[in-house]
Amino acid sequence: MLEWEKSKFDAVVADVFGFNALQVGACGQDFLENNRISFKLYAFSSKNTSFPPGGEGVLVLSESELLPFASQSIDLLLLPHGLESSMNPHQVLREAERVLVPEGRVVISGFNPWSLWGLRNRLPFAKPWLPEKHAKLVSLPRLKDWLKLLSFDIDRGHFGCYVPAFATKKWIDRFSFMEHAGDRWWPVCGGVYVVSAIKRVSGLRLLMPDWKSPAKKTRARATTHGVATSQTTQVLKDSREGMN
Repeated sequence: MLEWEKSKFDAVVADVFGFNALQVGACGQDFLENNRISFKLYAFSSKNTSFPPGGEGVLVLSESELLPFASQSIDLLLLPHGLESSMNPHQVLREAERVLVPEGRVVISGFNPWSLWGLRNRLPFAKPWLPEKHAKLVSLPRLKDWLKLLSFDIDRGHFGCYVPAFATKKWIDRFSFMEHAGDRWWPVCGGVYVVSAIKRVSGLRLLMPDWKSPAKKTRARATTHGVATSQTTQVLKDSREGMN
C-alpha cells in the first residue's frame, strides 16, 4: 500500500513549485521527497513518534486542526491519511485552506470506506485491516463536497490497492489479478484514494513582477493564531544551515 501511495504522491508533487511545502502527519514516510521546493516542513502530533527518513527539513510539533503557520504562507500541503486520524476532519480542511496561498495545492490520501478494507474495518467481530479500527473514514464523494465548499478545484485523483490486505506475500500474489482488474471494472472500490486539489480565490489577478526590485521569498512563519491549548509549537530540527 505504501509503495502505491508513495508513487501517486511523487507524481503529483513533482511539478509543484513555490517557497514552502508542508506535510502534516505520517512522518514515518517522506511524501515530499520528490518535490523540488527547498523549504520543507513536517508537522506531527505528540502521539506520533516517527520521523521522515533522511533527516531533511524542519520538524514541527503541532495538531492538524490548529496549524502554527501564518495564513497564505504554504504553497504545497500534504495530508496523508490526515482526515481519518482527526476527530474533526472538516476543521483540518479549513486549516489547510487558511494556510495555503491562492492557487496552492493540497494532496490528500485516505482509506475508502466502501472498499473491502473499509467494510471489514466496520465489522464488530472481524479483525480490522486498517491501522485504526475506529477511524472516521471519509468517502471520496463527501471529501469532494467539503473541498467544493472551501473553493477547491480537484484536478486529479486515483483509486488503488484492490487486493485484500493479507498478512503474507503468498496470498497477496495469489490475488494480484484484482489489482489489474480493479482500475477497469471496479475503480471506486479501491482500498485507498489519493486526491489533489487547488485553492481558488475569486477575483484573483496575476500581477506582473517589479523588475526594479529583487524578488523576496516568503517564508512560512510560526504564529500563535488559533492556538487553543497551552502547548507550544516546537521546531525540533532544521538540517539546512543559514536559512534564518
